[in-house]
Amino acid sequence: QVQLVESGGGLVQAGGSLRLSCVASGLTFSIRALGWFRQAPGKDREFVAALSGSGLSTRYADSVKGRFTISRDNAKNTVSLQMNSLKPEDTAVYYCAAVRGAIATNKYEYRYWGQGTQVTVSS
Repeated sequence: QVQLVESGGGLVQAGGSLRLSCVASGLTFSIRALGWFRQAPGKDREFVAALSGSGLSTRYADSVKGRFTISRDNAKNTVSLQMNSLKPEDTAVYYCAAVRGAIATNKYEYRYWGQGTQVTVSS
């Protein structure tokens, strides 16, 4: 079965950093574009960052550009999200997801999803 499992969430003060990781199994990892999305209470799930299968192309939401960095390690079947200069507005459940083919920012392009990890940024 295909599984995506996130880890690394937690409570951090504004201005701090967290690194989220996602381990994938049951899929051909290296050919898939990957993404991170987040969902805050009462809000729709929104795009955060995406990475092509090659690892050479990235996309970021304007709200996180310059603060977050997405990366992948195909040998370990992992995708990570380094989050710096965190703001209270970043508080949400963060999900990793995978698609087959081209990099995408639309959540409806993603077929496989993890269960999410909570990130809480205090002021």
